[in-house]
Amino acid sequence: MEKRIGVVGIIVENRNSVSKINAILSEHADMILGRMGVPYKDKNFSVISIIIEGTTDEVGALTGKLGNVEGVIVKTALSNKTV
Repeated sequence: MEKRIGVVGIIVENRNSVSKINAILSEHADMILGRMGVPYKDKNFSVISIIIEGTTDEVGALTGKLGNVEGVIVKTALSNKTV
């Protein structure tokens, strides 16, 4: 399969899930090109954006695991062009 560049947006509504999220991201570190996390402490949630390069199957595996974590919302956008 061909790889694509994309972005994964993660909203963390349950701060107790952060360790699970970090473990999943570490499992898929080979496809992560960059990461930015922004805590919104006043509202008790965080936003994480990840730049990725991977096949649609690899991206699906990552986002599927993240989406199964309690209090986590995940959205993905992939480029139409392959790299």
